[in-house]
Amino acid sequence: MAKNILFIAKAETFIVKGLEAKLKGIGADPVFAPFRLQEIETKSADTDLVILYTDDEIAANNQTLVFLKDLCAGRNIRILTVGAKEEYDVVRKWIPQSVLLPLCERPLDIEKFLDAVEGYFADATQQERKKSILICDDDVQYMSMIMDWLKDSYRISVANGGMQAITWLATNHADLILLDYEMPITSGPQVLQMIKSEPKTADIPVFFLTGKGDKESIMQVLALKPAGYLLKTIDKAALRKTLEEHFLKQTAKGQ
Repeated sequence: MAKNILFIAKAETFIVKGLEAKLKGIGADPVFAPFRLQEIETKSADTDLVILYTDDEIAANNQTLVFLKDLCAGRNIRILTVGAKEEYDVVRKWIPQSVLLPLCERPLDIEKFLDAVEGYFADATQQERKKSILICDDDVQYMSMIMDWLKDSYRISVANGGMQAITWLATNHADLILLDYEMPITSGPQVLQMIKSEPKTADIPVFFLTGKGDKESIMQVLALKPAGYLLKTIDKAALRKTLEEHFLKQTAKGQ
């Protein structure tokens, strides 16, 4: 896989340039961005890994940290922080541990730093072989639980709204979408309609997630002809079994 790295720091200092040169030496392609949202957004299009070089002013960049949280969670990108433990603790207040790689603490051991980067890309290459699932649900707590249940077996991306899911699909691929049936603003049925109307996404299987198990509600869901539906009361074992069976059937069909 490509090794595109977005290197974020207060300024592109001599030390930062030195680390960028070391990264190039292991075949990576680092692109520098300061703590400015517009530049980070512009330069993050092809990012595979974010390196966050912190200093004692990191707490003043909370807006950037929130933006990185949403960017990385939505695109399944991880963040490698280089800094002091106290700075890392600030980062952890805004970015969940699931997005963060272990801290590379300063003073920096260059070999360990490069090993961490190479290890990440080696793991990412293994991840690419896994099926990709996009979970779309406005209930962030529920979505996080499902992500935690599945992340060891699948590549998981998340969207906490219908339009965020459509935006993600414009530049990313999913082998399956788990879509909340009832969402505000853009409902599950509306999202499914948009998915089916685009040639690029029309063939992606969609499973509705629904909290209503009565016959009338289920019939309404099935009338939209999704690939399947899952009650939100489903437990971990049953969910994993259902998805395994789905992908086995897809494999048997040659898809």
